[in-house]
Amino acid sequence: MKSVNKVNVAAVLMVGMALMPALARISASPAPVAQQKHQAPGFYRMMLGKFEITAISDGTVTIPLDKLLLDIPPAVLKQRLADEDMSTLVETSINAYVINTGSNLILVDTGSGPLFGKDGGRLFENLRAAGYPAEKIDTVLLTHIHADHSGGLVHNGKYAFPNATVWVNRQDADFWLNPENIDRVRESEKHTFPESASSFRPVINAGRLKTFTGKTQLLPGINTLPAPGHTPGHTLYLIESAGQKLLIWGDTIHSSAVQLPDPDTTISFDWNKTQAAKSRKTVLEQAVKNNYLIAADHIAFPGLGHVKYREAMAGNQRGYRWVPVNYSLSGLD
Repeated sequence: MKSVNKVNVAAVLMVGMALMPALARISASPAPVAQQKHQAPGFYRMMLGKFEITAISDGTVTIPLDKLLLDIPPAVLKQRLADEDMSTLVETSINAYVINTGSNLILVDTGSGPLFGKDGGRLFENLRAAGYPAEKIDTVLLTHIHADHSGGLVHNGKYAFPNATVWVNRQDADFWLNPENIDRVRESEKHTFPESASSFRPVINAGRLKTFTGKTQLLPGINTLPAPGHTPGHTLYLIESAGQKLLIWGDTIHSSAVQLPDPDTTISFDWNKTQAAKSRKTVLEQAVKNNYLIAADHIAFPGLGHVKYREAMAGNQRGYRWVPVNYSLSGLD
């Protein structure tokens, strides 16, 4: 028995020694895993009656709101942002929206294209990821002519939506596509004229640009609502299907943290700030009273939600607040 035990002990020791390198490798720290440093494709879907709505991210742009927002005391502005855990330098979403009616595939706004450099310009990769590459779009609706809404008409130097008709309010087209108006805007806005000429030239050359005026139905369930001020022809789109309504409101709001509780706050991009504030307050009131689903170009992606009243503050008029849609995986089957 003693000799057998000695053999077993020796065998165990030999096996243990053989396993030591492997055990050492197991116990050593694992090799580092590279961080990925990118987000998932930027799209989000929901149904509106029988229409499928897909929010598409064009990216973000970081802007100094303390230098851009006007008609609000600086201390109040900073407090509004602090209430939302934001500083005055805010990373702002650039959103666009696809409407699949079953008969038409419609894109509302096109993002910034090449005009914002590394910021923005992600619309096309996200459209493809969402299953709607640019060549499938048959209608493009622009809320207005500004770089982050119409810059994406051009991609890689060509008209980005070769099978689509582009619609824009005639007042915006007549103003921004006429270089003789360049002296009618502030110095900081003059860049919009050459940018617009570059973005629209391939559309015009392709014979694809159409304009409208006032309230009109462009397609079944697709209606225009003028809301001038931010630009001469700034337009909202009211989308209706099976009794449900979605209001795509363009640049009605640039900062939900500030302009919802204080809707008189304007922004330096406004062509006519008095008219822009008036339009904003009208739109917000309609949004609450009609309980519209809202699609907002510059509220955190996907920019879908509702507007509700905010409790009145001491000495202030009652403002508004934003309620984002609840994330959902259901209802798409």
